[in-house]
Amino acid sequence: MRRLLFENLGLKIAAVLLSIVLWIFVTSRGQSELSVDVPLEFNDIPRSLEIVNHTVKTITLVIKGQERFLKNIRPSDIRVSLDLGKAKKGDGTYSISRDDIKLPHAVTVTNITPSSVRVTLEETATKTVRVVAVLAGVPEKGYYVKSVDVMPPDAEIEGVKSEVARIKTVKTEPIDVTGSNETFTQGTKLDLTGKNIRSKTSDITVKVIIGARGK
Repeated sequence: MRRLLFENLGLKIAAVLLSIVLWIFVTSRGQSELSVDVPLEFNDIPRSLEIVNHTVKTITLVIKGQERFLKNIRPSDIRVSLDLGKAKKGDGTYSISRDDIKLPHAVTVTNITPSSVRVTLEETATKTVRVVAVLAGVPEKGYYVKSVDVMPPDAEIEGVKSEVARIKTVKTEPIDVTGSNETFTQGTKLDLTGKNIRSKTSDITVKVIIGARGK
């Protein structure tokens, strides 16, 4: 048995090496590279902190794989997600590694640009502020808006500490009173557009009391 194993050993080794070379040649054929821009995501942000700013929004990846695989790749198949679980308040620079990148099977990353991102984090704060109803339009001729009741009258907001400190009131989405000639109640939501805050109060009920002029 031993004799059979070592008989023509040189030829056997040469055959194995040739097989390896052929395998590399075959698998490398059709290999291609592709540059893709992927939105940068953040996860595991500490509950007590908020992202105020980050220098990079999109990461450019050069990916490599069989051309037939690359042709079928969709943007949603690739994700770059940076773990901020150990982040601290203030400015910090965080490296982006291959471990932060999710790729389809049989595809590899050959280049990451940029390879790091600067992130500014600030403390989270909560605050209770008054809700102000926003009205649009005018009632029917001879009628006017006598008063407005908002329920709940206050809302708790949460967000970046410096942003929360500046806010005294929050407004509702506009309620159209055009042509109204009687009191009505309408549900609406808070308008937080352009503000780096959130609210646990989602639904607002507004009662618009319409009065007749001269009465």
